[in-house]
Amino acid sequence: MEDPQLYPYLIEPKLVGAIWGGDALVKRFGKAGDANEKLGESWECWDTNRLLNGSLAGKTIAQLRTELAAAFLGNLDPVKMFPVLTKIIDARAALSVQVHPDDEYAQRIEHQPNGKTECWYVIDAQPGAELVLGWNRDTSREEYERRVKDGTLGDLLRRVPVQAGQVFYLPAGTLHAIGAGIIVFETQQASDLTYRIFDWNRVDANGKPRELHVQKAADVLDYRQSEAGAIDQIDYELGGMQRTACIADRNFTVEKLRLSGEWASLPTEGRPLIFMTLDRPAHVRCAAGTAELRPYQTVLCGAESHHVELRAMQDQAAVMFVTPPARADAMEERLQSAGVDGDRIEAFLHQFAPLVKT
Repeated sequence: MEDPQLYPYLIEPKLVGAIWGGDALVKRFGKAGDANEKLGESWECWDTNRLLNGSLAGKTIAQLRTELAAAFLGNLDPVKMFPVLTKIIDARAALSVQVHPDDEYAQRIEHQPNGKTECWYVIDAQPGAELVLGWNRDTSREEYERRVKDGTLGDLLRRVPVQAGQVFYLPAGTLHAIGAGIIVFETQQASDLTYRIFDWNRVDANGKPRELHVQKAADVLDYRQSEAGAIDQIDYELGGMQRTACIADRNFTVEKLRLSGEWASLPTEGRPLIFMTLDRPAHVRCAAGTAELRPYQTVLCGAESHHVELRAMQDQAAVMFVTPPARADAMEERLQSAGVDGDRIEAFLHQFAPLVKT
């Protein structure tokens, strides 16, 4: 008999105001907030988010992991924070130039369990929009510190044009900023550690500049020239579903699923699964129930559901699909099962190979 508590959990998002935010989270994505406020982020799946439906409505994901343990988490540690955070980010203006620490630095200096590797799926981008993604040439800590002081750091910023549908991977230590006019779906390690380097000389509502973290950033930055661009994604079919492999990091995998009006199934692989619809509604069914997802709504399914079924409510729908810390070979196995050429798989996975700093 299926556990009645293993139904699809609709998640109540948390809206976060930001000096660079806009009104799209409310007006376009239907989030419950004040469109007159500058809203920058919708935290879609986060440890303290609450469930909206079913017998567990009102409980947080944190309560779920302690009360349901392995039924929800599989072999993830129920004592630790839910390991990924997913967001929608509306950058009406550019975000600060920033960097995130890796796990070792976060543990040693910040006494936090992990750092922050992240990735972006671009939902929308205005013409001419661009990201800051690394350095345009090799540099050094000494040059970085000098240019921060004399205001010429911008000369070293590498700017990358961006368009909807692209995916970008940002391992910890990557200098970056989301530019104005870009909306992304972000998947990241569960951490809010951000070291701001430059904030475009802005001031907050009190007329004060936001805090910068120039020296901590100096500790964790990768100073090598960046050549990374949009990820070369792989389209494939598995289990009667059209899928696109986007990210295969050791901390999470990200895919885009294309649904039809017929039910299609995928295994949980012993992990809780996160789904967010894009611009069309969908149904999600697992162990003990079915949920209806509005566009840009997030649902979470427990590990011991074993299989999750999805279908478009209309003729088609697209869904972002995230799994928290997966086996190192999980994505490789999916692609092999679909008959993807071995060389293509190797080239795809190489994009996420650990970087060795020099």
